[in-house]
Amino acid sequence: MSTLSASPTNADIVAGQREYLLPAMLHMYSEPLALVEGKGVRVRDADGKEYLDLFSGILTTSIGHAHPRIIERVTEQMNRLGHVSTLYATDVQVEAARRLAELAPGNLQRTFFTNSGTEAIETALMMACLHTGRSEIVALRMAYHGRSFMATNVTAHASWRPLATRVAGVHHAMSPYAYRCPFKQPCDETCAEKFAHDLEEVIVTSTNGQPAAFIAETIQGVGGYVVPPPGYFQRAAEIIRSYGGLLIVDEVQAGFGRTGRHWFGIEHYGVLPDIMVMAKGIAGGFPVGATITTDEIAASWRGKTISTFGGNPICMASMCATLEVMKEERVYARAEERGAQLREGLLALQADHPWIGDVRGMGLMQALEIVEDPTGKKPDAARTNALLEACRDEGLLLGQGGMWGHCVRIGPSLLVTEDEIAEGLEKLGKACGAVS
Repeated sequence: MSTLSASPTNADIVAGQREYLLPAMLHMYSEPLALVEGKGVRVRDADGKEYLDLFSGILTTSIGHAHPRIIERVTEQMNRLGHVSTLYATDVQVEAARRLAELAPGNLQRTFFTNSGTEAIETALMMACLHTGRSEIVALRMAYHGRSFMATNVTAHASWRPLATRVAGVHHAMSPYAYRCPFKQPCDETCAEKFAHDLEEVIVTSTNGQPAAFIAETIQGVGGYVVPPPGYFQRAAEIIRSYGGLLIVDEVQAGFGRTGRHWFGIEHYGVLPDIMVMAKGIAGGFPVGATITTDEIAASWRGKTISTFGGNPICMASMCATLEVMKEERVYARAEERGAQLREGLLALQADHPWIGDVRGMGLMQALEIVEDPTGKKPDAARTNALLEACRDEGLLLGQGGMWGHCVRIGPSLLVTEDEIAEGLEKLGKACGAVS
């Protein structure tokens, strides 16, 4: 039986994890990385090596590691009230819900807090079924919506669906994947109608014609930051509502200024969701999931419901502090400016390395699609893995995604500076050179 020393090394921690934790847990590298400390966009591993973190815990430490405002607010709340469950009302949960309603588009103002994006998705799906009196859900291929039994069925990546058993009533339409568009290259607005036609065809052929909802990420995260062509969400909203269903928008990764210019990704398309789901960056690293909807839809949930840890006062305090900083710093504007800098640098790397088949994303949510050659577009997972390892060697942490594990995902703190982006691009450039 292994034990950890007072100052465990990376190897000690990894050995302990392999002995005591679930072996199915996914890790980024061939040899897992054990992080012990973080501040801003810098993290340090157990062996003392420092890294520039441009993936921010899967876009979760949205205003950086150990932000002083979060520490101050959480410490204050811990000294005041730690936990009571949703059986009791707390001022800090009301404050968090009010702040969220002020940011949310349209008349979304009724929130239910949970612990994660998965739980928030489950809440949204059940809410749609209760409101419509229906039970069929339409999602997108290549979508990722969580790890629960229902959420993995709405997810459309084989590697993220460990059970072959399907939940009845879940159907998948074609992903509006511009880089691999089957209709036209380059993909443009005319393709949006064709992708939308496939959505309608799924409704009329694979459902009973009365779906409860269509659910979609505004940018498919695990899918490799797939951004739909202009016009897609407008048509998708029209179609699902024409069949009496609701539009559920998943902003777990794209929300809170991440995409630049707006608070939420769906606002780029001028579409108002019926239900919106958030998590990850909402509380700067604390476990908060949120499902927000209208008064009318919220009133449809007439049965009892609670969440033991949802709306936890400590997590709500972190959320309030995070949203305060986000508003003060106008993170949506920062994401647009720093995202443009990042995009320019990534395009320059693409010009030097033809195996970077596509550069895509919005704001501070950018990705590289790695291919064996730019003509055939065959996914190159091997080079992607090698690139991530080379980035680690350079002291740079990035993410991975794509159906075949062939995409590099970048999503730094929304407070990342111009110099830090430039440093990240320099390190990435060296890593690209190492694997060319």
